[in-house]
Amino acid sequence: MSENVVHLHKATDPPDSTAVTTLTVVPDAPPERPVPLWVRSGRAVKHAVTHERTRSAGRAVVRHGLYTFNGGRIAARRTWDGRTGSRYERMIRAAEAAGNLEAAEEWEERLQRFRAARHHRRMDLLHSPVDAAKGVAVGAGMSVGVLVALGVVLAISTGEVGDVVTPLSATIDFIALLIRIVQIVWGPAVTIGPFLALLALWSVGRKQQAAPQWALPANVRSGEGEPITPSIVVKALRDLGIAPLKNAIKEMGDAGASMLGPITIAGCGVEVDVTLPSGVATDEVQKRRRKLAENLTRHEHEVFITIPQAARTVRLWIADSGALDEPIGPSPLVIDETLTADYKKGKAPWGQDLRGDAATISLYQRHLLVTGLSNQGKTAALRALALWLALDRSVQFWIADLKGIGDWAMFDGIAQVLIEGPSDDHVIQATEMVEDAVEEMNRRIEERRRDPNVVFEPLIVVVDEAQLAFMCPVIGDDKRPYGGSKATSRYFMAVRKIHNQGRAVDVLMWQGTQDPTDQNLPKLVREGAHTRASLVLGTESQARMALGDKAVDGGAAPHLLRQGLDKGTLVVASDGIAIPAGQSSITVRTHFIDDEPAAEIAARAKALRDGVTTLRVVDQDEERDALADVAAVIGDEARLRTNEVLKRLHALDPKVYGDQWTNDRLKALLEEHGEEPKKSHGVMVVHRDHVARALANRDTDGSASAAQ
Repeated sequence: MSENVVHLHKATDPPDSTAVTTLTVVPDAPPERPVPLWVRSGRAVKHAVTHERTRSAGRAVVRHGLYTFNGGRIAARRTWDGRTGSRYERMIRAAEAAGNLEAAEEWEERLQRFRAARHHRRMDLLHSPVDAAKGVAVGAGMSVGVLVALGVVLAISTGEVGDVVTPLSATIDFIALLIRIVQIVWGPAVTIGPFLALLALWSVGRKQQAAPQWALPANVRSGEGEPITPSIVVKALRDLGIAPLKNAIKEMGDAGASMLGPITIAGCGVEVDVTLPSGVATDEVQKRRRKLAENLTRHEHEVFITIPQAARTVRLWIADSGALDEPIGPSPLVIDETLTADYKKGKAPWGQDLRGDAATISLYQRHLLVTGLSNQGKTAALRALALWLALDRSVQFWIADLKGIGDWAMFDGIAQVLIEGPSDDHVIQATEMVEDAVEEMNRRIEERRRDPNVVFEPLIVVVDEAQLAFMCPVIGDDKRPYGGSKATSRYFMAVRKIHNQGRAVDVLMWQGTQDPTDQNLPKLVREGAHTRASLVLGTESQARMALGDKAVDGGAAPHLLRQGLDKGTLVVASDGIAIPAGQSSITVRTHFIDDEPAAEIAARAKALRDGVTTLRVVDQDEERDALADVAAVIGDEARLRTNEVLKRLHALDPKVYGDQWTNDRLKALLEEHGEEPKKSHGVMVVHRDHVARALANRDTDGSASAAQ
């Protein structure tokens, strides 16, 4: 450390007085050069142009202008498609590009029908001017004649001859008034009309968002439904919270792009295969379905994860935002009245898969189980298959509807047995029906032993709401319970026997049940079905009961469907439906066939058959004599219209003579005893004498049978 030296003696050398202190003067900075006006103006213009408000206004102008322009293009395209066959030609080219020759042939056939109908309309136009002129002339002449006749009546009433032309004059004055109104309104209408047309085109463009992405509002540009790109998929996987996956993506030189296969359009969404890095299991991704969907700006139900055959690979199907909430359209059974069925070689049109392709299923020698929560479309899905199969006249039906509210009423005249009702008595009858099917199966097996070449007509045994049969507490006279899942249960054992041997002789068991448990759907019964389908369920354990462990481990997730919102959406495990390679199940959005179109389809099925007398059991407290009730409601009247007879029967006993009683059923009742309704003045009526004669015939036949 240095020290300071202090000198205590006075310095002998005085300082030089001539020394001069030099001062340095620092000049002020020169003033900045004034910025030219043109530079300042440019900066102001740049600031104004780049300001967010200006950009928003510019986007709005471009957006609304393109809405109008592109709306015109959309309207023109729709008009052109409606007037020409361009829509069909596009679909044909798309089907050919996809290699779907069947679809291409179908669209080509529709194009030919369209062209034929258009040619027919054009030919009609050659005659329409003459027909229109004749119609105008006849109409004008009749109108003048009516007005003159009215004037004559008025003149007679008033005694004034001039009143003959008063109605004609008033009509002319009214027409003149209309012409004046049109003259007044015509000018403003011509002025406003183009603006209204532009407004309509703008509305079309706005609804279709027909503008570039950069011109759309911010909430649309950044909202849900953004296009799926490789970077978005990799980022969504990276942010799943799986540490090995996140670290592996960071270490990859291509930022994870090598994990992804091609992103391909698949129906109303896209599909991509992801090969996971070592140390990441496929079930880890499956368990994070909701988080993955949210990372992809989708809802959980819009992302499906399945496991293909390739190792360490998950297949993602990502729907377009909101696409799964749109209806899929009517069933081909409803729109094509020429459609027929073939039990052995055909496939039932059930709906669409997630790729938008038609989902068809083979029912040949396959037992069927459809399950799900209540009121989610189980009966509709099961009934749609039965309606298609009913169009094959060789197929027989035995049906037990244990709900009993008329869902299967249209099969009266198709099914040989139709049981409707939820009581224990109806469960007993359903059980006996299944046991009768077992006896029929045994008879066929014995006949097949004697003649291996014999061919049997298919017998479909349908039990809807089968959980009531398994849960039935009634014990029979033989001390055996009707319900349950033990070897002593009559219903359980009958179903098991059909599952074991019925397929070989075309005796098949179809069951619909809800909210499956081990008690109301025993394991041996559910595993005996070749086709297993499930609507929305509450838990994964129920999904495993419905579809099996293999399907759920492979990605089937009916428990992740939305209750109430995904009605009619089924997860299907079956070898009768086309399932993508490597998957164990497929999700199908089924066509909904309402009661009225279902009845129309059933009517077509009845027309194909020679006539089936249905043994029908409905929910009623007492047995009624229908023929005697008809006689009672007619009373002392000589004849009564059939509609009035049905009304009086319904009033007599609404539970028995409900909606299922129609004119056809009343006619069949009388024809059974040698009588039938007749027409009187163009209206169908029932004669009292005919009913009395039918009663006498029945009593006579009964007495003769008893005597024999």
